[in-house]
Amino acid sequence: MSANVYVGTASWTDKSLIACKRFYPPGHASAEARLRYYASRFPMVEVDSSYYAMPSGSNAQLWAERTPPPFVFNIKAFRLLTGHQTPRVAFPKDLQGALPPGPRANVYYKDVPAALQDEIWRRYLEALAPLAQADKLGLVHFQFPPWLTGDKASRTHIEMCAERMAGYGVAAEFRHHHWFDDAHRDATLAWLRELGWVNTIVDEPQGFTNSIPTVWASTSTRAAVLRLHGRNHETWNVRDSTAASDRFNYDYREAELAALIDPIRVIAKEVARVYVVFNNNYEDQGQRNALALMNLLGDSAILPTTEPTQRPPDDVASLF
Repeated sequence: MSANVYVGTASWTDKSLIACKRFYPPGHASAEARLRYYASRFPMVEVDSSYYAMPSGSNAQLWAERTPPPFVFNIKAFRLLTGHQTPRVAFPKDLQGALPPGPRANVYYKDVPAALQDEIWRRYLEALAPLAQADKLGLVHFQFPPWLTGDKASRTHIEMCAERMAGYGVAAEFRHHHWFDDAHRDATLAWLRELGWVNTIVDEPQGFTNSIPTVWASTSTRAAVLRLHGRNHETWNVRDSTAASDRFNYDYREAELAALIDPIRVIAKEVARVYVVFNNNYEDQGQRNALALMNLLGDSAILPTTEPTQRPPDDVASLF
């Protein structure tokens, strides 16, 4: 079969990545230079900033222009839409005055008037349009909060999201163990198939209420997603950290990456594309691990277009 595994990382602008000065060569200080360099090394990236604030169509247009034709962006859904608490300042300035008044700094989707919900959805989808028109929009990634546990209210909200996202490729990532415990795993997978959504396969610390097991199952022929959060039990629920990357501080060993190859290849036979996203975004861990995995995948991995005949560096041993 032809190569169909896209390997990349969650974000290309994380503060600790830039600060470590090990990934970007000297002279790559601008947003444009960094994205162009990143796209010369990987065929895809997951946009993390769209979770924290509404994405903009102008930025999406620049991303499309600064990357080669086959490069793909997976976009994280805005936090309000997934059911997370959302700071008022994260809303577009012209919409902040339409939020319900009150002393709380955060609001939830249920707090937002229906007309404002409609406008946020409209703007969100409008911002995705430049990537979709350039054929560079992979999946929209909905990472739901731990308090969506699989009860009726949780499912109602997610089904509403599915209606709003009709026509788009969408991946769901759950963060409460109930969804994939022994009693609910099959029903959750069947429900995702009915919605037409992609099941997100995760690699993450186990034994917590807000972690789920690794379930190698596809729910859409469109794609599969593997998100690697690292296996750092000590930092999984760390509090008072100064950066989100502290939570995902984990450097995969070569043997751990090698153990993923066969499952990835099996699921790649069931879907059109597999997106492998390294979310261990502390310094350059994700980039090094992603390059090493591409090398281990061999002909299964999509290569960056700017280097059509080259595999990742042969000296991958130095990456560990």
